[in-house]
Formats: sequence, structure tokens, C-alpha cells
Amino acid sequence: MYLVLTSLFFSLFITISLVPLCGRLSYRLQALDMPSARKVHSHPMPRFGGLAMTLGMLITVCLWLPKESFVKAFLISCIIIAIFGLMDDVVGMGYKTKFMGQVIAALVIMIMGKVRIVTLGTIIPSSLCLSDWFSYLLTLVVIVGVTNAINLSDGLDGLAGGICLLSFCCIAYLAYRERVFTIVLLAASIIGVIFGFLRFNTYPASIFMGDTGSQLLGFSGITLALKLTQESPNLSPVLPLIFFGFPVLDTLTVMAQRISEGRSPFSADKNHLHHKLIKLGFFHTEAVVIIYVFQFVLVISAIYFKNSPDWGLLAGYLLLCALSLVFFHYAEKTGYRVKRYDLIDNVFKGKLRVLRERGILIRICFKAVEWGTPMLVLFSVFLPRQIPRDFSVLSMPFLIFLIFSIFLKPSVFSASIRLPVYFLLPYVLYLGEINTAGWIPHYWLKFYNLGFALLAFFVILTLKFTRRKKGFKISPMDFLILFIVLAVSALPDKGFRNYHLGMLASKIIILFFTYEVLMGELRGEFKKLGFMTLLATLCIAVRGFLQL
Repeated sequence: MYLVLTSLFFSLFITISLVPLCGRLSYRLQALDMPSARKVHSHPMPRFGGLAMTLGMLITVCLWLPKESFVKAFLISCIIIAIFGLMDDVVGMGYKTKFMGQVIAALVIMIMGKVRIVTLGTIIPSSLCLSDWFSYLLTLVVIVGVTNAINLSDGLDGLAGGICLLSFCCIAYLAYRERVFTIVLLAASIIGVIFGFLRFNTYPASIFMGDTGSQLLGFSGITLALKLTQESPNLSPVLPLIFFGFPVLDTLTVMAQRISEGRSPFSADKNHLHHKLIKLGFFHTEAVVIIYVFQFVLVISAIYFKNSPDWGLLAGYLLLCALSLVFFHYAEKTGYRVKRYDLIDNVFKGKLRVLRERGILIRICFKAVEWGTPMLVLFSVFLPRQIPRDFSVLSMPFLIFLIFSIFLKPSVFSASIRLPVYFLLPYVLYLGEINTAGWIPHYWLKFYNLGFALLAFFVILTLKFTRRKKGFKISPMDFLILFIVLAVSALPDKGFRNYHLGMLASKIIILFFTYEVLMGELRGEFKKLGFMTLLATLCIAVRGFLQL
């Protein structure tokens, strides 16, 4: 578990660090996604977010994963995908050239990594076997198809990343259950990459992942899914279809519509399902959240019905798809539009407007966040029974950088505050969950957990009543994280429940968001927050060295 968390947060940190640099590089090279009639953004957007994602994943995998044949093949094929994706993001390429890159990468992972579809379970009669040539051809079609499905689904801010995040979480969990730890580590690295990128890509996005990022997510996702399900006898071979159910449905639907209209299936238009949701009257963020819900249902279904008959899984997926398509067809034929009701806003806004204009609510909520955060962080540092010495050694560079950055400009100081938060606190919280100090009374832990709930409440109110025009805002990513927390809390696995991973994930998320909100609200006055973070980092170092 230590290595999994390390891979996840290492890739997250690298991606967060590289995205701004890649954004500036994108502007310099004019690798921009320009507005058009079929796109929803209104100004040029940098397209090099995928480059940061690729580097974050590659560096993490090279540092932390064993160099077995599958991992080497995975790295080589991902590099091929990234090279062709970058070429497309910079100069633009036709679909034939993109297909060529995807086919080359697929052949590498099939031959070197031994990723093949060798069984379809009970979908075909047991007396029939897949011949070698058909197995290779089917695997090639599936890998290239899902890679393009994710690429085509990248039409709204945070959409492709959020869908893939849920899918990779599901893959990581099932790989953990099957004890396939190489896939667990690879999935964890990509989960960290997606989290880091979504920090900049949820609505309103400041950077796009481009073809580099979307193809990387699609290719790596279907590769890990096939490797896991084809080599694990306890898992249905239909599960990869469930993992990527929405992108597959969207791609097949839009291509069928184009063909029926006499157009090329690869032509561009605004007939994707996310476009249709917006046409129904949903806002941008609402359309994204609805698709997250759809994907969340598929992911939970994959977890709970992983051992179900193959025909049952396939029938359930097809039924869900059919119901969705019938709804969209009915809405299009009848001109149905979502009715919007402003009753709640009309009732409550008037009463809250006076308090908001006077700044009373924001001052109360912000003070609760400003003082509650360091108190919870310091208590969390003393919650584990013991801090490992090697972890304290790891905390020393963060401590030194934090001390020296006090005298530097605010942007550097704010970055130095974030480093120990993203890198050290998640593991400290994990240690506190699995190995709590014996001297802490049980009722203290109840108040401690309640403190996180109250902190989350005041953070939400702070975001609601703040007068800032820039900085951290509520976005679809908040709902995405909520889905993940709910899924982890409901996992049908006693080992996971014993580790309280649902509570752990909630605490980590709350602290991450709280620090982001504080950074925005403090407006450059970081000394108090920096001192408390410095004190917490120092306590981690001292406890590990003295074995306290």
C-alpha cells in the first residue's frame, strides 16, 4: 500500500508541476485548440496538458515499477502514442496517420507485452476457440477502438479525464483483489496523473489534454483492462466493455448517425451525447456530472457483478445503452427541454444577500477554515503510533525548502507549502488510520473525524460566499471525487473496509481542497499557514528520527 500511495502522489505532484510549464510551451509553439462552430470554448486553449500527463506517468513508472517485460512494452507503446499525439497537437494529422500510430503501439503491447484477447468467456460456445490470427485482429480492433473512443469523448472540460479516472479506480481495485500488483501500480500512477491534470481542466478549463492525453488514457486504460481480465480467471472478459461503457456507446452512436446521413464516420460534428445533453438545456457542468453518474453506475456494476455470467453483464450493459438512446431519440423527436426552477434561489438568495454583502458570513466561515485546518493537521501528525524513519528522511527536503522559501516571492512560498501537503500528509493520514496511537482516547477520534466534516462544511460555505473572481471554485471535479469516495466506502471487500479507506480518502480530499481554498482566500499572505505547515513537517521529521 505504501508503494501504491507513493506512485499515486508522486505522479500527481509531477503532473501538477508540469502542467503550467507545458501550457506556456503550448502558447509558444502555437499548439492551440481554436474555437469553432462544433466546439464549446470561445477562445484559444493550450493543448499540451497531455504532455504533462505523459511525463508524469513515465517518470513515476520508471522510478517505482519493476522493469518486467509487460512494463517495458507498456512504456514503449505509451511513448509511441505520445509522439503521434504531440505531432497531431502541434501540426495536425489526418485520421489515417493517427491510426497508424495507434496500430504500431497496439502491436508493441500485443507482441512484447503479450496482451491478447484469448477468450470471450461464455459469449461464444465452449466448443469454439479463438484462432491466433483472429485473436490478434480482435485485440487490435479493441485497443484502437477504445483509444479513439476516449479521444472522441474529450469534448467538455474534465469529461474524458473524469470518465477515465473512474475506470482506472475500478481497474486498480479489481487488480488489487486479484493480486496483480503491477497493474495496481500502473493504474495508481495514471490515477495520480489524472487528478493532477483535472486540477486545471475542470470547468472552466485553463488547458486541454489534446490528442496526446486522450489517446494515452484510452490506450493505457484498455491495455490494463485486457491484461487484467484475460489473465484473471475470476473476472469476466466482458468487464473492459463495462469499464469504458460510455465512450464506447458515444462513439458507436455518433458514427452510426454519421453513416446514416451519408457522411464519413470520422467527420467532426456536435452530435456526441454530451452535446445532446447541452441541447436539452443542461449547463456545461451539469452535462459533465450526468455523464459522471452514468460512468459511476457502470463502474459500481463492474465491481459488484465482476463474477456474473458473461451474457448477463453484456445484456445489462446493452439494456442501459438502449434506455439511454431511447431517451435521447424521444427528446429529439418531441423537442423536449429540461425545465429549470429558480424557487430555491428566489427564496434563499434574498435573505442571504444582506449577510453576504456585509461580509459577515465569509468572515465567520473563513476564520473557521483558517484556524481549523492547522489544528487538524497537527493532530493528524501525532495520530500514528509511529512514523517510519525513512519517511522522516523523505520529509527533510520539504522542510528545508519550506524554510528557505519564506524569504522568497509569494508564488514560490505557496508552492513550498503545497509540497508537504500533497506528498507527506496523505501517508501520515494513512498511518493514523491503520496504526492509531494507543494513548488517544476513542472519543477524541470521534471529535477528530467530526472536525473534518465541519471543515468541509465551512470550506463549501467559504467558496459560496467569497467575493474572489479567480482561484479555486466548486467544479464537476468535486462531484467526481464524491463518487470515488462513495465507491470506496461501499466496496464489497473486508480488507478495504478494515483499512477505513473511505474515511481516509475523504480526509485527504478535504485537506487538499481546504489548502487550495486557503491559498486563494489568503491573497498572498501565507506566513501563518506556512508556519503551521512548517511545524507539522518538522514534527514528522522529529517523530521519525526519534521513533516517537
